[in-house]
Amino acid sequence: MGIVIAVISGKGGVGKTTAVANLGLGVAMNGKKCAVVDFDIGQRNLDMILGLENRVVYDMVQVMDGEASIKQAMIKSKVDENLHFLAASQSKDKSVLSSEKVYKLVKELKDNYDYVILDSPAGIESGFEHTIEFADAAIIVVNPEVSSIRDADRAIGILDSKSQKVKDGGEVAKYLIINRIVADMVQSGEMLRSEDILEILDIKLVGKVPEDNGVIDASNQGKPVILDKNSIAGQAYKRIAARLCGKKVEMKDIEVSDSSLFKKIAGIFK
Repeated sequence: MGIVIAVISGKGGVGKTTAVANLGLGVAMNGKKCAVVDFDIGQRNLDMILGLENRVVYDMVQVMDGEASIKQAMIKSKVDENLHFLAASQSKDKSVLSSEKVYKLVKELKDNYDYVILDSPAGIESGFEHTIEFADAAIIVVNPEVSSIRDADRAIGILDSKSQKVKDGGEVAKYLIINRIVADMVQSGEMLRSEDILEILDIKLVGKVPEDNGVIDASNQGKPVILDKNSIAGQAYKRIAARLCGKKVEMKDIEVSDSSLFKKIAGIFK
């Protein structure tokens, strides 16, 4: 039976959907059978980042309503056969979701995949609650800024109260990804340091992703940035995906820029 991971943020625009696309592909590249599911009903975006928008025939709601089987609706990735994608509906809204329907869908996916990664909608409304309801673990994506951390803290609070696993006396494993880090801004105090963020949120850090202009270009092309060997964000997602698959990968310090490192070294010889 697979593991279900809900990827959440609380705040929109932090790069959550980009993280889902790249982590899903990264997990698949590590030899694990992975399904990524877009839970953002009414605002489908994950298909574009994966480059699969032209191949969507059936969506998640149609599967839940019995109009299509999971086998019919799942779309195989063009770059790795281990990755499959289930699209959100663009014509329905979040009110069509129910706990019974979500549970049935999630259970069937768990039976067929090693990893099931759910892309939660931004905000903390009903769509968010259904995404986290039957998750075994959650990845919280934040930017190193106060508003993002505050919204993530609220999302974690809801996760800890609404999750079925918690209601059953268990605990949802929680992991943090700090996204869009600019080393110079961290050094100058314009961005929060990872140590400060971890002190506020008190969850395990699974990875840091640097700001990278190539991410937008990759998203526009429908090619997840993890496929770009020259991308610093792509390399970061590769490391995080490996960690999710149980591999020991050293945490790279991306909060120290080359320029500040050079200044430190130069200072030693003064």
